Amino acid sequence: MQFIDLKAQYEFAKNRIDKRIAAVLEHGQYIMGPEVSELEEQLAHYVGVKHAITCANGTDALQLALMAMGIGPGDAVIVPTFTFFASAEAVAFVGSTPVFADVDPRTFNLDCEKLATTIRQVEASSSLKLKAIMAVDLFGQPAAYEHIQSIASAHNLLVIEDAAQGVGGERQGKRAGSFGDIATTSFFPAKPLGCYGDGGAVFTNNDDYAALVKSLRVHGKGADKYDNVRIGMNSRLDTLQAAVLLEKLALFPAELERRQYVARLYSEGLESCPSVVTPLCPADVTSSWAQYTLQAQSVSRSILQQSLQHQHIPTAVYYATCMHQQSAFRGAAPTLTDLPVAESLAACCFSLPMHPYLADDEVERVILTLQNTSL
Repeated sequence: MQFIDLKAQYEFAKNRIDKRIAAVLEHGQYIMGPEVSELEEQLAHYVGVKHAITCANGTDALQLALMAMGIGPGDAVIVPTFTFFASAEAVAFVGSTPVFADVDPRTFNLDCEKLATTIRQVEASSSLKLKAIMAVDLFGQPAAYEHIQSIASAHNLLVIEDAAQGVGGERQGKRAGSFGDIATTSFFPAKPLGCYGDGGAVFTNNDDYAALVKSLRVHGKGADKYDNVRIGMNSRLDTLQAAVLLEKLALFPAELERRQYVARLYSEGLESCPSVVTPLCPADVTSSWAQYTLQAQSVSRSILQQSLQHQHIPTAVYYATCMHQQSAFRGAAPTLTDLPVAESLAACCFSLPMHPYLADDEVERVILTLQNTSL
């Protein structure tokens, strides 16, 4: 059993993907070729925004978004502490200070009540210049943007959606990547919509932000690439990756349906299992199920993982170390409130195999193994 089965996906779409790659090899426009603009148009339409600007990877997408918004030295950005390092890393990389906030124990996303408390703490007890909230669509579920936006508006803050794991998810009829002032995603191969290397994108309805991102991703270019009007970076999605993503995007709706089905099987089968807590997905929310993540409760995480491993079932831990506990941020990022939920999740969460090519009997084997371990 594979944790994420990229080989099965390729075998399913092999002819289409090979044809797309061959077309790129034929025309030879390997950087910013026609497939890149074709992909950007399709991504914007899929997500439901005016602009989709591709780049070299998801971390660059975050950095480009922050740069386009004018966030830099002296500024601060609130980031959930239970997330991948890149979310906070991008904030620090542009010279700003990440301020860490706690998360909800069932959705794994920003806890809006604690978010509001963190903002009040920053305003009352620090000299930080708070500029934005970065919400993360962790494990595929869009964060509570209707509440986050209300809090941001009350404090005159910008909202950044880190949808690295979220594309394909929906909330109240809107797709991940369309929330906030600007959004980003990653096309890392393990993501629900992934390429065969690194890749990323920035999404926005703001024309000025879009123009800045397009300039910044090519060394801050002006009228052409030798007219440099600002300090930028080199972050372009190569044409071969765009070609792969075009075919994967065509498959994406059907794959998402299968992900929903697999997640339902897991949730129904493990609902009464005393050793784990299943993730919560509210009625008006659809997750892309980038990961299906459980919390160990009556049995330790290590014992559950060992039991699954004995049945040749792979698992993974996302994320064993919170951002505020990372060595890189010790002393460099203030922790203004306690973060008990995130610390608890880091100690007990683990993820099961999740991809559109999991067979029903494989899912059943996972469920039975966990049920038997709890006996």
